[in-house]
Amino acid sequence: MQSQPPTGGNPWVAVRPGDDVAMLARRVSSAHQLFVERHAPSGRAPDGEGNSVRSVILDSWMRSTSKGVNPDGSARAVDLAAADLATYRASHPMSIIRPVVRKLLVEDAADTGLLVAITDEKGQLLWVEGDSSAKDRALEMNFVEGADWSEDTVGTNAPGTALALDHCVQIFGAEHFSRSVHDWSCSAAPVHDPATGLIVGAIDITGGPRVAVPEVLSLIRATVAAAEAELRLHQLRSPHPLVETVLRLEVLGSGRPTLVRGPERIPLSQRHAEILLLLAEHPEGLSSDRLAVLLDENELDAVTIRAEMSRLRKVFGPANLGSRPYRLLAELTSDVRQVRGALDRGELAAALDVYSGPVLPGSEAPGVEDLRDELRARVQAALLREGDQRLLAKWTTSVHGREDVAAWEAYLADLDPRSPLYSQVKSRIDLFDQQYAT
Repeated sequence: MQSQPPTGGNPWVAVRPGDDVAMLARRVSSAHQLFVERHAPSGRAPDGEGNSVRSVILDSWMRSTSKGVNPDGSARAVDLAAADLATYRASHPMSIIRPVVRKLLVEDAADTGLLVAITDEKGQLLWVEGDSSAKDRALEMNFVEGADWSEDTVGTNAPGTALALDHCVQIFGAEHFSRSVHDWSCSAAPVHDPATGLIVGAIDITGGPRVAVPEVLSLIRATVAAAEAELRLHQLRSPHPLVETVLRLEVLGSGRPTLVRGPERIPLSQRHAEILLLLAEHPEGLSSDRLAVLLDENELDAVTIRAEMSRLRKVFGPANLGSRPYRLLAELTSDVRQVRGALDRGELAAALDVYSGPVLPGSEAPGVEDLRDELRARVQAALLREGDQRLLAKWTTSVHGREDVAAWEAYLADLDPRSPLYSQVKSRIDLFDQQYAT
């Protein structure tokens, strides 16, 4: 029997043909113990003899640790009453495919020790069905309808990790980050909206070690294919999208750039935020070469641009991004557009409420720097033109306006020379004069 994990093969499969399951269980348990106790980046057990875990598992353990997941914790219930959960499930796109999942997986799961779970896109369990005794045992780890099994909450687990990676995956025993799940194995895969490519949920099979063999992963993938075909048929019959979403890009201020999709807030890397912002500024589209120039003054090569766009499609949705030239195929609003719109309407106070700081302040992309300067200049010009004392006070005490000498001078000009505030503002301007004189 095989005592060491193979270096090749499918990295998403947990138990490979020829594996000694008992030996595999001991090896993974030892690696997990060492990782949790020492936070060992190598993911190797003490004896070092072929005890490394799969890279997909080690990466997930590292994410779990960085998110502060407690390996001795358990899933938490989402704050929904039973009636609210029923309403939420009934309106969720995954309810459309539930009959397919029941037909292909659930109907044969009785008395098998297996559970079949359907989650939403965030990892909340919508339905858990199958063997009744297994359901009773699963209560101990809170694997129940309504519980949050996202990777951020529970750590490494098949449905949560499948959603985090947007890929089918198997988790065997102690590969789970939470110790309460070490007696279980599972296989899961994400389900996508055929129209947008966005994840709408996941399908999972949970049970004993035999759930982690390649055949079960193939079964899950086949079920997902059938489920997505059912969603496609539903969309042909219905004029309404599966999920009504409003895409909004938030890039102002020092917070992490974020893509808002309905109630969901998706953190973005700075590069992805730069690309989306630039594409929103150029609805006609950008060639690979032009996008490279706007992103880096030294210009990026075409291979790097293609790689970034490929990663961005997984976040933004493949149906929402076009190529040749690169362009947005879905409407994308932004806080930048909101500020501009308020300025165009002469609503300066509303513009300042949204303008929480510069555009992507950490970005050095030439195209973004131009947008940053342009928006700040527009806001400043409107302030100086309006001369509103209250708004000038708000601006000059903000991060982006406290060094704005022109705004301070306009603020001073609107104050009563006899007021104490006049003296304070004038002393600030005098300090600027001294600094610039040196």
